[in-house]
Amino acid sequence: MLLLTFLFSIICFTLYRWYKENKRHENISDKYVYITGCDTGFGNLLAKSLDKQGVHVLAACFTDKGQDDLKKNASPKLKTFHLDVTKSESVRKAAEFIKSEVGEKGLWGLVNNAGITMPLGFSDWLSTEDYKSILEVNLIGVIDVTLSVLQLIKKSQGRIVNMSSICGRLCISSGGYCISKFGVEAFTDMLRTDMRYFGVNIACIEPGFFKTLMTSEAEILKSYSQVWDRAPAEVKDDYGHDFCEKLCASVKGRIDSVLDSDLTKVTWCMEHALFAVYPRTRYSAGWDAKILWLPLSYMPTTISDYVLSKMRKLVPAKSVI
Repeated sequence: MLLLTFLFSIICFTLYRWYKENKRHENISDKYVYITGCDTGFGNLLAKSLDKQGVHVLAACFTDKGQDDLKKNASPKLKTFHLDVTKSESVRKAAEFIKSEVGEKGLWGLVNNAGITMPLGFSDWLSTEDYKSILEVNLIGVIDVTLSVLQLIKKSQGRIVNMSSICGRLCISSGGYCISKFGVEAFTDMLRTDMRYFGVNIACIEPGFFKTLMTSEAEILKSYSQVWDRAPAEVKDDYGHDFCEKLCASVKGRIDSVLDSDLTKVTWCMEHALFAVYPRTRYSAGWDAKILWLPLSYMPTTISDYVLSKMRKLVPAKSVI
């Protein structure tokens, strides 16, 4: 009897969640959504998808080529403009453009998608500037862009969607990327509690590993080699001067094979966070995030450290006494 009650409760909960998650806002064609990082990848795909649904898409691109390519594959309703999230003046000009476009309606959605993953390498291979370069884009840029249009979002009681990563829960790679994503998680949590009073919903997307231009095997191996080349001599002595060469050889041909090429798994989460009546606070996109990384993040540190060190091929070249 107890088992039947338990199963009935699970079924009822599943049906209730399914019902809630399938309720969407109507008339989305009159809503404005501001997306950063639309040159390629998730932002580009999301901009095209929302444009096809009739949404007023305000797509920020870093390059002129990104703007031109996106406009060629979108309706005249979609507007593109230049944005460098590391420059406050660029962020301010973008905010002025957004305000002129949305008028009194306010801004329904902001998707903080712009981000970088490189330079990538082990902690002591990197300089302070390497860490700063990622933090300026992935964390400070997110904060600057959000604050620049927050009043417009409060006016419409809209949505903010921050692109984090499963690396915001677990330090899967070394370097500034994980640090920046942990920061995005903290900023999202802080903003969500602060904006609850104004009826603004804040969501965080935590994808696993997906195949984009920034995360291709070629780019990752290139970054490792470049960072290793400029690492201090004493660091190379510690690891062994052929360490990077052996590391790259051991993972070559394997990285791309484990990356998910279906980017719609991520953009679905973004769209749900923007237009669901009852959005989630966090979205885990990709089976690797759901089955491997998320459970591993809840395990004891000794277990997660062991698994991650094995994956990174971190075996000391010398015995240190």
